[in-house]
Amino acid sequence: MTDPEVVLRATGLVKRYGNVVAIRESDFDIRAGEVLAVVGDNGAGKSSLIKALSGALVPDAGTIELDGRPVTFRTPHQAREAGIETVYQTLAMAPQMDIAANLFLGRPLRRGGVPGLLRMLDHGRMRRQAAEQLDALGIATIQDIGQAVGALSGGQRQAVAVARAAMFGSRVIIMDEPTAALGVRESHQVLELITRIRDRGVPVVLISHDMPQVFEIADRIHIHRLGRRTAVVRPSQCSMTEVVGLMTGALRIAEDGTVAEQRLGTPNRKEGHI
Repeated sequence: MTDPEVVLRATGLVKRYGNVVAIRESDFDIRAGEVLAVVGDNGAGKSSLIKALSGALVPDAGTIELDGRPVTFRTPHQAREAGIETVYQTLAMAPQMDIAANLFLGRPLRRGGVPGLLRMLDHGRMRRQAAEQLDALGIATIQDIGQAVGALSGGQRQAVAVARAAMFGSRVIIMDEPTAALGVRESHQVLELITRIRDRGVPVVLISHDMPQVFEIADRIHIHRLGRRTAVVRPSQCSMTEVVGLMTGALRIAEDGTVAEQRLGTPNRKEGHI
């Protein structure tokens, strides 16, 4: 039976590159109004999983469901059309263009005119809607909506990227290491933005190596290891040390749901939930 709270679910995803298995029968689910952190060592398969969910790669096997309906994303554009937005570490910004133009990058608003004919861009409407979006998210560090993105600080550029995702991401927003290159103050501002998006009911997938930030903001933590989900835990019921142990395979989820030491020679194949 489908859980009505689950917005995006993946079951048994597999992705192979020759003899290399990047995703190994992995499961995933995110619920409405939550921040789900995805953590794991380098090479654990986190990026491949997220690319499969966002249309950047097509899995060889498995299913993806959005709002309980099977979907197949063959391009990122198809995922965006379905309401799934991704904020990558590179941000995908046009530094020479202003803030409003970047928010509507690839989806510009045009003035009315004869259908089928080239219509002028509606810069005024884009700037008004961009300003409304920044205001709705409480982004007060940007005063001039016509400022070139290249002149903004790292935190401000990240805020613009998050605002763009929030503007079009009606179902799920995926964020890949959104605070990786930021200082303490700017990182805190981005985490506040994530909280505001969650409070609006839109679930956020947060890929991060920053464990203190994960424990500060995540409702649940998806632990990825050897190409698959090995556990899902709640920060209130699991310590950072235990999460790291689950990531490395030193710990496992026992039959009673508690975290236990991994028995020598016993592969950690069963997923656990706390």
